[in-house]
Amino acid sequence: VAATPAGHERRPTEEDRQFWAFRAPVRPNPPVVADPSGWVRTPLDQFALKKLSEQNLTPNRIADKRTLIRRATLDLIGLPPSPSEVQAFLLDDSPDAFQTVIDRLLASPHYGERWGRHWLDLARYAESTGKTVNFYYPHAWRYRDYVIAAFNKDKPYDQFIKEQLAGDLMPSDDPDIEAERLIATGFLAIGPKTLNERSGLKYELDIVDEQIDVTTQAFLGITVACSRCHDHKFDPIPQADYYALAGIFRSTEVCYGTVSYINAQRQTRLVTLPEKANVETAAPHLSDRERQQLEAQIKDARNSIRSMKDGLQQFFAQGRISLLQAQLDACEVDGRPKRLAMGVRDKPTPAGTGLRLGSRGRRFGDFTYDGMEAIGDSPVYVRGEPDQPGEQRVPRGTLQVISSEPLAIAATSSGRLELANWIASRNNPLTARVMVNRVWLQLFSHGLVPTADDFGLAGQQPSHPELLDHLAIRFMEDGWSVKRLIRYLVTSRVYQLSTTADNGAMEIDPDNVFFWRMQPRRFDAECLRDAMLAVSGQLTVTPPVGSAVARAGEGPRSEEHTSELQSRGLISYAV
Repeated sequence: VAATPAGHERRPTEEDRQFWAFRAPVRPNPPVVADPSGWVRTPLDQFALKKLSEQNLTPNRIADKRTLIRRATLDLIGLPPSPSEVQAFLLDDSPDAFQTVIDRLLASPHYGERWGRHWLDLARYAESTGKTVNFYYPHAWRYRDYVIAAFNKDKPYDQFIKEQLAGDLMPSDDPDIEAERLIATGFLAIGPKTLNERSGLKYELDIVDEQIDVTTQAFLGITVACSRCHDHKFDPIPQADYYALAGIFRSTEVCYGTVSYINAQRQTRLVTLPEKANVETAAPHLSDRERQQLEAQIKDARNSIRSMKDGLQQFFAQGRISLLQAQLDACEVDGRPKRLAMGVRDKPTPAGTGLRLGSRGRRFGDFTYDGMEAIGDSPVYVRGEPDQPGEQRVPRGTLQVISSEPLAIAATSSGRLELANWIASRNNPLTARVMVNRVWLQLFSHGLVPTADDFGLAGQQPSHPELLDHLAIRFMEDGWSVKRLIRYLVTSRVYQLSTTADNGAMEIDPDNVFFWRMQPRRFDAECLRDAMLAVSGQLTVTPPVGSAVARAGEGPRSEEHTSELQSRGLISYAV
């Protein structure tokens, strides 16, 4: 980042850059360990056994075959193994028997559903806005399906990053790939939103803050959003760095939908997918008769408003019109559902738009937007207050502690593609480390870095720093393949240990920091539910098209609003 505004002179130092997480991973040599019993299977085991030896710990025995196939099946696809799968594994005495099980599980479509859910948790996936007024996201399911497909196809993780942050800026001649990349940017469009916020500028800054937070925590494992109001209290991230990122996201139009409604006026348009793309639609087809009925209801509602003296009743009537109009707008003239998605796109460039950066009153969708209306840099807001912008704008960029050179961002670009390339670069010291640690966390119950979302100074140091670097470098050299990473981890001896609690080892390492046993784990809610349905033969394994929310369409989730509308006779159906 270039010059920092007055009053925000803190800059990261070379000493700051020597913190372990901000240094590039260094390829370590697997340590030489005494292994008379031939326990070691992979270099991973060598690193683990070295740490165990230093702590006078001995690894547990290998778990029995029934335990292993159950553990792997639950971890990789979230379902229990069938009796026939267990029996086949028990009868297979070949040295590659467990590898065969792992390959079968990684090829299962349920693998993407299981591991995609882990990512959706990080991406704060939900099908409504949450917060003060809760409105449906009827198109969020497209992002859900994108994530599941990405894991099943083993999309390289660096590509996965770029598509979610800047898929709209990665053109393709293939309409299917173009649609996929547009849908991927739903990562930045979903998330909580305060739709009843009166100030358009504050609303914009809050959305940008949430985008910065999810981007930096999910991909980089650091809490940059802490710098919105002041320099970060722990990490060498000045407030100017936050607003360097904010300029990138403020130059981005967020397309999430919703409707104009009572106490919720922050609706936007959606992204239109390519006409030739092979994409499914979840909304029902609208017949000519249904269209005529909706148009008649809208006309009647507008006529009735003219005679209303109760202002609150007018509000509810306007809300009803919005809901009815949303049903019309969801379909083409011939009744076909429109091919829409949540996502983002760059705002217009200042040149030739006739708009002045930072001016007020732009019409955005159906409401007046008083925020930043075109691509440009953001000022630092004193104490994060929207009404206290600094006089100087911060050039769009990244984090000085990781990259002392500014990003080369064209005046006509938001900078999202440049940001995505920077995050997905092999030169970024955090990206690969953070992802391999997240995968390790899911398989071993706790991470090599226990604070998976905070690799900063307030987080905890890695228990096995050489092993972490070994995995990060291997991950990148394997083409950023998550499947290969998982295969490597689960075929290690460390993953296959029993959960037996040895009294001596418990005295030395009660928290199992050094992985002398497999940590016992509880079912999560999804696994418990699906396991009961699977063993009873009631599990539906056919992927759905859309979701219940997609079929419900745009509108408020609040039962209070729905009940109020019904009690006034304004609607006779569930919103």
